[in-house]
Amino acid sequence: MKKILMIGTGGTLASSHGDNGMSPQMNGGDILQKISGLMEGFSVDQEDLFRLDSSNMEPEEWEALAARIYECRLNYDGIVVIHGTDTLAYTASALSFALQRIEIPVVVTGSQVSIENPIADATENCRAALHMAASGCPGVYAAFNRKIIMGTRASKVRTRSFDAFESINYPYAARIDSSGLVLNPFVHVNRGGNCLLANRFCRDVFLLKIYPGISPDIFRRLEEMGIRGVYLEGFGIGGLPFGLTKAVGEAVKRGMIVAVGSQCLYEGSDFSLYEVGRQVLDCGVIETGNMTSEAAVTKLMWALGQYDNPARIHSVMKTNLLGELGSVMDWNHN
Repeated sequence: MKKILMIGTGGTLASSHGDNGMSPQMNGGDILQKISGLMEGFSVDQEDLFRLDSSNMEPEEWEALAARIYECRLNYDGIVVIHGTDTLAYTASALSFALQRIEIPVVVTGSQVSIENPIADATENCRAALHMAASGCPGVYAAFNRKIIMGTRASKVRTRSFDAFESINYPYAARIDSSGLVLNPFVHVNRGGNCLLANRFCRDVFLLKIYPGISPDIFRRLEEMGIRGVYLEGFGIGGLPFGLTKAVGEAVKRGMIVAVGSQCLYEGSDFSLYEVGRQVLDCGVIETGNMTSEAAVTKLMWALGQYDNPARIHSVMKTNLLGELGSVMDWNHN
């Protein structure tokens, strides 16, 4: 019998209606009671770490959650984290970087509808999370709509559909069908062993989406705010307006860490293709390729939290640590 720990952090799955709208009110015991029919083959303990709408999840909560998982990981075969969907992808990515080489599966899940609702997707998502947590495949994952996604590749792409999450530019780590839990043999899986807790995240990071007419003065303003790192979402396959590129170069010379990627969700960037991209690369920025925005932002926050040396930060950001960069052999997404 697999021993699983379920950690509650709140979210829609645990929400009930109140005078001011939906908010997380149920505890882990309430949730376990609702999914008692899924427990065959599992011994499940539960604890509540937070009771938050995930819009209120901050880096401090990532740090506390990672520390708790690290503390109790060797007492369980796997861990399930109940989480709100709005920032679930950020948390899954943050945990991936904070808990590298973790020895067990950690699976983050949630739902689009409260578990109190008879049409809720919560039960199926919990079922998927429990089975992945018991799979023996170490690493951090997101479970949603019978799909298992690498933690660094998850992104919420729909606001109402039960099919809310996708694995961006990367195959699913596993799926659930009539055969049960089917693991993808081609996906990079963290084999675990010698996990070290690295859960410091720098808050002085800014996500900036480029648009026509954006003022280059934004970088001076960001520096005045004490921002140390910026992730820029550029146009198309990779480009910024020349005026902004000059401002980026000046900010980099003054010590700011700047990473660049594409606003397009799929297929990634290649800033070497056009002049408007090459000039950006010449400034000393870090290109993130086909990394998700969630992974790029959390990785930058994590790298700045771990290291002071700019060269080290650049090196880490350009290294594929947990499948967040590069590609893998394709696999059936259906």
